[in-house]
Amino acid sequence: MIVRPTQNWLRLLFVWNGSVLQSIIPQLVFMAIVSSLAVLTQGRIFGEKIPLNTAPFTLFGLALAIFLAFRNNASYERFNEARHLWGSILISTRALTSQMLCYVPRGADSQKIAHTLIACVYALKHQLRGTDTAADLVHFLGRSRAEALQHSCYKPVALLNDIRRDFAELHGRALASDTQLWMFDAQINELGNTIGGCERIASTPIPFAYSVLLHRTVYAYCVLLPFGLVDSAEFFTPLLCVFIAYTLIALEAIASEVAEPFSLAPNALALDAMTRNIERSILELCGRELPDEVVPVRAYQLT
Repeated sequence: MIVRPTQNWLRLLFVWNGSVLQSIIPQLVFMAIVSSLAVLTQGRIFGEKIPLNTAPFTLFGLALAIFLAFRNNASYERFNEARHLWGSILISTRALTSQMLCYVPRGADSQKIAHTLIACVYALKHQLRGTDTAADLVHFLGRSRAEALQHSCYKPVALLNDIRRDFAELHGRALASDTQLWMFDAQINELGNTIGGCERIASTPIPFAYSVLLHRTVYAYCVLLPFGLVDSAEFFTPLLCVFIAYTLIALEAIASEVAEPFSLAPNALALDAMTRNIERSILELCGRELPDEVVPVRAYQLT
């Protein structure tokens, strides 16, 4: 994720990193070529004049803008829900760690549970991104426990189950009362709910038919637009068409990027920084040395 400091209006006009302009340059070049051909042929294809003017594009453009707004709202809702879920993970892990440290006698069990909790958060991050969990699991759990988890399909759930089992053992040894066990279990259930919510977002994309329809409609509109403007705009047609195409195609690209909040795209959630923040918070409660923060990439750091 790119975190950009506040920019003045002039610099904001020339922002490059973090925008979707880099990914849509081929489409804009294509639109410039189509627009230039429309000007050179005076709006004719194979010698036949295409009978278009600005009126139908005005009406159709309004409908397209409403459709794009719906698509972007649906994408942002997924992004916003994902952010709220990770905020809930932070709150629940802090609460569970604090309860454990305050209500259970300190010892090896507390450190083991804390490390398992951190490993669970990292395992969730890797599961959502489809990346390898091995290094982080070995770091927090040790090689033997990490290798035992390698064949698990849902590693975060398996680690939550280990944490629940550890608390049950503490209860069996009379180190935690029934009420305390209920409190621990409530926080574990909350973590399970948030993990399930993240899995739901990751495994249930926006219906493909919406994306196909929007994609085809945007490109049909952009390709036909030069033939409707050529009589009125003449030599300014390529400039106008490229600008309008930039707006529509960029909105579609942004919607597609934001709809996948757990990806590695520049505008996705900063999961590396968020997981490290949870790790630091748990270790601070345990009185342990804190690792360095992971700062999301800032625009001026990109080359």
